Amino acid sequence: METRIGVIGIVIKNLESSKMVNEILHSFAHIIVGRMGIPYREKNISIISIIVDGTSDEINAMTGKLGKINSVKVRSAMTKK
Repeated sequence: METRIGVIGIVIKNLESSKMVNEILHSFAHIIVGRMGIPYREKNISIISIIVDGTSDEINAMTGKLGKINSVKVRSAMTKK
């Protein structure tokens, strides 16, 4: 199956949700190329930017699981290789 390269942005509004987010990201480590996390203390949120390279099914599965966590917002942009 054809893979896609993409950028996923995650905003965590409740820092207690960070553990669940990290567990999901760990389970999809095979498609993660790079990751940058920024704690935005003034707003009491965390922002994570992730570069992925995987099939549409893999990327959608990961973003779907992340999006189901309360106080977590996920957006993605994908392109073909």
